[in-house]
Parts: sequence; C-alpha cells; structure tokens
Amino acid sequence: MCGICGFCDFRRSNGTLAWRETGHRMGEQLNHRGPDDKGLWQGEDCVLVHRRLAVMDPQRGRQPMERTVDGKPCVLVYNGELYNAPQLREELAREGAVFDTQCDTEVLLWALILWGEGAAERLEGIFAYAFWDGRTGRLLCGRDRFGVKPFFYAWVDGTLVFASELKALFEYPGLEPRLGPEGLREVLGISPARTAGVGVFEGVEELLPAHQLVLDREGPRARPYWKLVSRPHGDSYETTVERVRDLLTGAIQRQLVSDVPLCTFLSGGLDSSIITAVAAQTYTREGRPPLETYSFDYVGNQAFFRASAFQPGDDAPYARMMAGAFHTRHRVLECDIPSLANLLEEAMAARDLPGMADVDSSLLYFCRQVARDHVVALSGECADEVFGGYPWFEREEMLSADTFPWCPDLSPRRQILDRGVWRELEVEDYVQTRYRQSLAACPRLEGEKAGEARRREVGWLSLNWFMACLLERKDRMSMASGLEVRVPFCDHHLVEYVWNIPWAMKAMNGQRKQVLRDAAYGLLPEAVRNRPKSPYPKTHAPLYEQLVRARLARVLDDPNAPIRPLVDEKALREGLMTSVGDYGRPWFGQLMAGPQMMAYLVQLNAWMERFHLSI
Repeated sequence: MCGICGFCDFRRSNGTLAWRETGHRMGEQLNHRGPDDKGLWQGEDCVLVHRRLAVMDPQRGRQPMERTVDGKPCVLVYNGELYNAPQLREELAREGAVFDTQCDTEVLLWALILWGEGAAERLEGIFAYAFWDGRTGRLLCGRDRFGVKPFFYAWVDGTLVFASELKALFEYPGLEPRLGPEGLREVLGISPARTAGVGVFEGVEELLPAHQLVLDREGPRARPYWKLVSRPHGDSYETTVERVRDLLTGAIQRQLVSDVPLCTFLSGGLDSSIITAVAAQTYTREGRPPLETYSFDYVGNQAFFRASAFQPGDDAPYARMMAGAFHTRHRVLECDIPSLANLLEEAMAARDLPGMADVDSSLLYFCRQVARDHVVALSGECADEVFGGYPWFEREEMLSADTFPWCPDLSPRRQILDRGVWRELEVEDYVQTRYRQSLAACPRLEGEKAGEARRREVGWLSLNWFMACLLERKDRMSMASGLEVRVPFCDHHLVEYVWNIPWAMKAMNGQRKQVLRDAAYGLLPEAVRNRPKSPYPKTHAPLYEQLVRARLARVLDDPNAPIRPLVDEKALREGLMTSVGDYGRPWFGQLMAGPQMMAYLVQLNAWMERFHLSI
C-alpha cells in the first residue's frame, strides 16, 4: 500500500517552486504509509505526490508513474492492490499496451489510458488513485467498491486538494482544520463511525466508495461505477454452500500475491481460520515456506477475562489448534496495559479523528510488531457484516431498533455531555436523519417479506457504516506501521452473491453464519468450524481502567482543555469515572463500554488539541 496526495487547478500555472514545496510538505505527512520511496510529479495544472510501500516489483514500480501517449503525459498515483492484474495485463497487451514492469501500478495506468472512466468497473481489488490525462487535460480519481483505501479532498479557491489522510490536506496553504456543527454532531453522536462522504472537518469531503471524480475545465463531476443489486436467490442450499466456498477460496488465493513477506492474522475464529487454512494449503501446494501467522492478546489477560454473550470464550486454544493443524509458524503477540493506554493519542493521530479507543491503540501496537518481519497481512475483517454474524441480525431488541443497531441508545453519550450543547446541536435528530438517509438508499427487493426486508436493511447499514468504521481503523493503524492488510471477505464478487442469500440459508438451523460454516466443512477442525463467534480481543484488566480514568481526570483538571465546553464535568466525575468495572451494555458495537467511553473522551480532547480546534 501507499499514500497519495496532490492538487489540481486549471486557472493558474503550478510551475513554481512554491507548488513543489507544497506537494513535498503534503507528502511528508504520509511517510508512514510509504517508507520505501517517495516521488512528486509537477505539471502545468496539477501536482501528484506519492509515498510507496513496495509490495510488487519493488525495483521498478516507482510512482508517480508516467507514460507519454500522443506526445502528452499520462501520470498516475495509486494506493492499493489489483487482484486481477494478470488478467487485465493480458487484455491490455492485446489492445496495444507495452509493459516495462511487473507491478499492478502499470496495469492500472494502462487501463486508465486505454479505458478511461470505464476502467474502474473492471478492477478487482482495493484502491484509491488520481490519474492525470494530459491528452484530455483532466484529472480522474477513483476509489474501490467498499472504501478499503481512503481518499479525502477539499476545495480551496477553486483548487482540488486530495490526500489519503486528512492530516496531509492541511499542509495546503489556506486549508485550515476547523470544526463546525456537522463535525461536532459526527464526533458526539455518530463516532467512532462516520457518515460516508463526510470529512468531519469543515470543507473536507470523502470520495464515496465505488465512485469516480472527474475534474476538467468545466468543473468536477462524480458518479458511481458499481452498486449492490437486490435480486431473488434461486440456488439450492447445497449449491449456495459450494458457490460461497468457491468465491471465498478464489478471493483468498488471489490476495496471496506478493513479492515481500506475507502473513495472516489468526485469532482461531471461523473467519481468520478459513483464510489461514486456504493460504497454508496454497503455500504447501506451491512449495513455499510455511505460512506465518499471528494472534493477539494482552499481558495477564487470562486472570481478568470475563466471558459474556458478546465474547463467550478465549481465542488462544483455537489459534494453537489451527497452527498445529496447518503447520504454520505461529506467534502470539501480547500488548502490555501501559502501552495500550499510552498509544491512545498515537492511534488518534493515525486516524486523524477520535476512534475506537483501545480497540484502535491495541491494533496499532500489534501492527507495529507484525511490521518488523512482514509487509503484507491477510485479515478476516468484514465477514460478520457480509454474512450477518453480529447479534443485531438476530436479537429482536436490536434487530427491531429504529436506529443504528450497534448504537441503539444514545443516553450514555447524552448523560456525560453538556446539555446545552446536546440540545443546540440536536444530536439525536442528526443521528436519526443519517439513519433514515441510509435506509432510503438500501436496494430493496420487491415482494420481500417484512422480516427478510428488515435484515436486508440491517445488512445494508452494517456494510455501509459498521464495516466502513472497521476498515478505516484497519487501514490507519496498519498503514501507520508500514503494514498492508488485505481483506478477502470484501471481495465484491463474494459480497454480491452473499447479499442476496436469504437469512434462512445464512443462518441455517438458527445458527448465524451457518452457510459459511458449511462452506468450511472439511477445511477446518470441527471445534474451530463450530465455535461461537468471539470478537476482537479486549482487556478487562483493572489497570487499564485506572490509567484511562487518571488520564481523563488530568484533562478535566486542565482549565484550558478544549473538551471542557462539551462535557458535563459533574456527571463525569460523579458518574462514569466512579463506575468501576463498567463492562455492561456497550455504547458502540460489542466492545466499547465504560472504560472505552473514558478513553474516547481522552482521544477527543487530544484530537481537538492536535488540530487546534475550538467550539
């Protein structure tokens, strides 16, 4: 993976040293995404900047990549991986493309040269790119179907400024980080999720997943190139299981391509175990060295682990079982509790927003350890959104909640925030409006029964909100460590098929994700294949709670802390901060309870300090 940024303005020449220096400053903010190389291309109307994490053809895949066509420059900066690059290469060669490298960057460049806006729908992978076409004098930007790779942009006096991460945008002259009402509503009511297309900072937007943005002298225009379609599912259950197995196996195998060391994240859960099993078998069949795998835990966690409906069991025995069954070189990484707390601010800085508290900081810690020996990892992320693995697909009180099911009750937020701010911002109305807007976009199936239609809605919300939040987390924490993480369950062919599998098949015999379990029959040890879902590990160590409580107390003791006007200090000191061991009903998802609320407020304050934000 990589980092990209740049700007385009047709009204004036960029042929000055100042423009080059601006591009350089923007690129420096993305060095962590691409520690292997850096590049900058400057034309009359735009500047394109790249930071490279070399995965394919490390010697010859430098960016910005330029080819001269009809005497004009065609230039690409690109962040991602194309999993169908070999097939596209053959097709493009038949149409006249001449390749100088083995990297997928050149495949994408020629696809854009020869197919223009029609290229995006033919791409299979994860990507964000900006392509300057000197023949037509336009900039063409695109993003993958599920937004695995980021692309933010803003307009400054008629100039389009874009970047992989928010922090790079603010190196452009005149673009300052500001927090307006919409941004406040996002961080107080929606976060750690985020409304698609909203950049939180005033004036900042996000290119929507599965969209392209074209900029020429007539102005900008954006359009989708792909969307999910709801249609009747005509396959039998047996055929459905076979089709899921084939689609998922193919997705995993395509994502094993790499010229640098590759590993898998192996929790011992169903999703990561399927990926590891297919990868290990492929490695054995191709005569490669044993696959390397990693699982994550916390120092001393066994002493404090508490089983719950959300987290029913310990991962470690299942990860060991998988490592033994597939002869992987397995390592268990453990995060100590002080590091977990100390990395909260760094995790926020990686995300440029307050996020999932220790769920983020722990992943940042683990990715840094993995990146010492590997450049690419495969993860089981997104399977629960695709196959309906979360409790809100099944539990009536969550399924029927007329709001986002992972955050059905805003009262934990409302109780700790200043009442005047809450009322003035109309936070609850904002959240409900975003929920309604999202439901209105859900692709319906005519004649579908009410229960099935509601699960389709919940699936739509999960894909477009909860999965997007987890993908953002995965990208920022991994890329902050110089690690590329791939997500085979986000393969769009798989998602298109599973989207229309009826719930009775997805949850055959009343078991969530049973169709996926049956697709894994004969592949996994039975104990792994049939184990209950257990989410990403978290710590229940009292020390973590003590550390974040002390951090929040220091924030509240600071009369200049930017968060102070937003919160009800008395409610915090007499309520949340005195509630020891508050791991009850989560306020977001399955993992974020009382300690994570305190940690989130710490991150929110640090975010406002970092970007000099005030109300």
